[in-house]
Amino acid sequence: MHKCSFNLPGLMIIAAVVMAACRVAAPPSLPEEKQMPAEFLPKSDTSASVMDSTSAGSFHWDIFYSDSLLQNLIDTVLKNNPDQLIALQRVEIMNQQVFQRRAAFLPSIQGVVTGGLDRFGEYTMNGVGNYDMNLSPNLKEDQKVPNPVPDLFVGIRSQWEIDLWGKLKSQKKAAVARLMAAENGRKFITTQLVAQVASLYYELGAVDIELDIVKNNIALQQRALEVVKIQKEGGRATELAVQQFEAQLYRTQSLEWVMKQQILSIENELNFLSNQFDAPIKRTKFAFQNIHPAPLPVGFPSDVLFHRPDVLEATYELEASKADIDAIRAAFMPALTLQPMIGLHSYNAAKWFSAESLALGVVGGLTGPLLNRRQLKADFRIATAEQLSAFARYQKSLVRAYNEVSTQMNNWSNLTQQFYLKEKEFNVLSTAVQTARDLYVGGYANYLEVITAQKGVLDAELELVETRLKMMQAKVNLYRALGGGWQ
Repeated sequence: MHKCSFNLPGLMIIAAVVMAACRVAAPPSLPEEKQMPAEFLPKSDTSASVMDSTSAGSFHWDIFYSDSLLQNLIDTVLKNNPDQLIALQRVEIMNQQVFQRRAAFLPSIQGVVTGGLDRFGEYTMNGVGNYDMNLSPNLKEDQKVPNPVPDLFVGIRSQWEIDLWGKLKSQKKAAVARLMAAENGRKFITTQLVAQVASLYYELGAVDIELDIVKNNIALQQRALEVVKIQKEGGRATELAVQQFEAQLYRTQSLEWVMKQQILSIENELNFLSNQFDAPIKRTKFAFQNIHPAPLPVGFPSDVLFHRPDVLEATYELEASKADIDAIRAAFMPALTLQPMIGLHSYNAAKWFSAESLALGVVGGLTGPLLNRRQLKADFRIATAEQLSAFARYQKSLVRAYNEVSTQMNNWSNLTQQFYLKEKEFNVLSTAVQTARDLYVGGYANYLEVITAQKGVLDAELELVETRLKMMQAKVNLYRALGGGWQ
C-alpha cells in the first residue's frame, strides 16, 4: 500500500509566499488641513451690507433676482447652455458607473448553448476512458476508440465574487462619491452661469442708461455750439471758442458709438450663453439712483463655505480618492470566487433534453496576487498621488471660496463710500455747469470754463452709473460666493 507523505518545509515555503503576496500596503497620510478663520470680518473701517442674512446663499435664484425679464433670460440660458448640457451628461455617466458598481455585488449569469466534437487519440486517457463498454453508439465493432464524440450543453453558468475584504464596497463608495462630485460640479456651473447672466444683464442696463446720458449731453452741446456761433457773429466769441465747443461735441458723439458697440457685444455674449443667434435681449431700464447701501453685520461664520458647490465637489472627489485606495488595498488580499453551473449536458443528441442529462456543479476558489503585485503596487502609488492631488484641490477650493467672500464683502463696503463721494461730485458739478453757463452769458466766465464744466459733469454722471453697476455686480458676486444660484 502506498503511503502519502507531506513535505512540511515545502508547505511552509508555500504558506510564506502566499502570506507575503497578501501583505497590504499601509494607507497614505494626508497633509494637515489649513484652518479657516472662524468668521468673515470686514477689513474696511466702515460697514455696508447687500444682504439681510448670512443664509442669502440658500435663496433660490428666482427669489434673489426679482426682475421677471432677468428670470426668463436665466431660465433660457440654463436650458440651452452647452456647458450645462455637458455637465448633465457627466452626471449621467457617473450615475451609470454607480449602477455598474452595484451590479458587481450580484453574480454574473450567462445563458450558454454549446456544441462540439471530440476525437480522442487511441493512446490517451480520454481515448481509453471513452472506450465505452458497449454504452456508446459512436463505437464501431472494429474500433477500440469511439468516433468523434459530440459534446452538447445548454444551461446557465454563473460567476460570483464574494466581497470578503470590502473591495467591491469601496469601489461602489468611490463611484457614489464621484456621482455626488459630478452633481455638485453641475451646480457650480449653474451658479457661475446665473451670476454671469445677471452681471451682463445689469451691465447692459447700465450701458443703456449711459447711452441716454450721452445723447442728452449731445443735444445740450449742440445747443451750446449754436449759441457760441451766434455770439461769434455778434463779436462776443472767437473762432477758437467755436472750435472748442465743436470738438467737445464730436468727442461726445464718438462716445455714443462706443456704447452702441458695448451694447452689441453684451447682447452677443448673452446670446452665446443661451446658445442662440441674434435673439433680442429684453431688459428693464434700471433706476440705478434707487440703489442705496444698508448696514452690514460685523461678521458671520465661515462654515457657510462648505455649502458651496465647488467646495462640495472637491470634498466628494477627495472621498472618492480615499475609497479608491481602500479598494486597491483590498485587491492585495485573496479573492473568493464561486462558479455554479446547471444545465443539460450530453454526448447523445437524442438524450440531450432528458432528465438523465441534467448536470449540476459548483467551483469555488481563492485567488491571490503573486506575479501581478507589481501592477497593484503601481496602482496604489497612482491612487496615492491622486489622493494628494484631490486634497490639494479641496484645500484650494476652500481658500479660494474664503477669499472670494472676503473680497466681495469689502468690495461692497468700499463701493458704498465711493458711491457717496461720486454722488456728491455729480451734484456739485451739475450745479457748476449751470453756473458756468450763466457766467459765460454774463461775460464773467470764458468758454473753456464752460467746456470743462460740461465735460466734468458728463464724466461724473457716467462714473456714477458705473459705480451703481459695480454695486449691483458686487451683490451678484457675493450671492455667488456664498454658494447661491444653483438652487
